[in-house]
Amino acid sequence: MTSKRDAWLSLLAGDPRPALLASDEPFARFVTMTAVLGTSEQDPEVRATRQAVVADPQVRALVEGLPGWESGFSFSGHNSPGFPPNILRLLYGMGVRAGDFPAIERMLDHMLRHQADDGRYLTPSGTTCKNGAGWASLPCDHFAILEVLLLFGREDAPGIDQGLARVRDTFADTSQGPGWHCIPDPVAKWRGPGRKNDACLQVTVEALRLFALVPAAKRPKKLVGAGRTLLQAWRRRREEKPYMFGHGRRFVAGKWPPTWYDASAVLEALARFPTIWKGKSASVEDRQSCAEIVRALADTLGPDGMVTPSSCFKGFEGYSFGQKKRPSPWATARVCALLRAFSPVLGAPAKQPR
Repeated sequence: MTSKRDAWLSLLAGDPRPALLASDEPFARFVTMTAVLGTSEQDPEVRATRQAVVADPQVRALVEGLPGWESGFSFSGHNSPGFPPNILRLLYGMGVRAGDFPAIERMLDHMLRHQADDGRYLTPSGTTCKNGAGWASLPCDHFAILEVLLLFGREDAPGIDQGLARVRDTFADTSQGPGWHCIPDPVAKWRGPGRKNDACLQVTVEALRLFALVPAAKRPKKLVGAGRTLLQAWRRRREEKPYMFGHGRRFVAGKWPPTWYDASAVLEALARFPTIWKGKSASVEDRQSCAEIVRALADTLGPDGMVTPSSCFKGFEGYSFGQKKRPSPWATARVCALLRAFSPVLGAPAKQPR
């Protein structure tokens, strides 16, 4: 009999766990053990698997490809893998942790050195600086940089509390509900393609993720309202599209490796705040919306219970999550981990038509 914790398996045509544990990708095995099966990272077998992650040539290639933070770099948009925080999040999601690579520690050191007086961490170049201004920062710079600093153990570094205060202070009532706006950099001036009072759903997702990494005392009051805003955006998907964030096929299927607002990003942000989507404090509408997103994401898995990416960033063709011809163990493990986390909203769900 399937346990309540494994209710997500009833959404799939096949159980992918045996194949994931047998994968030759150590990062897929690591995510399967920890996030799909719930085994502690301190378990001896998990620790051995993580050592294999650190030694893996594909992981090391990502680390070696990190650009210099001080010297500047170019990237096509904040969703681009050319934006270093996106690669650092990818590495963390593969099992890399603080202290594993000196190159990552050096980049984090450099990130900490560039902070505006108002607490924003700054980016040296790229789309943030369209008018050629040097160091600048939109929320999708500052929030992303702050998140990776927290992920890689820099929570006690000078400037972190000021950076968190900036995020708390910009929590606002938007046209869509509690969340965060896109706030132009005072030098670069550029702001995203939305109405001034619209919520930027990407930075709202980022803010929820980063506040999940700190004690409750450092979070904004009524933070869960931001999670409810994300679910309301899903419900209103046919009526509005704040900051051009749609909720159709691309939102559900995502683009690999994941860097931007999509169904998996919303679920990842909500997972650490279960009062939004389960229990007495959760509204019927929010529980239903969450279950709808979970079922939509489950429908992206094939007859074997595996994810075959349908859209990929260039430059990752040698990775299973960077090609579109065969199932990806790591992509599958990541999606299954999210489905498992939300088993409580599923109850005993009926099989969804494909």
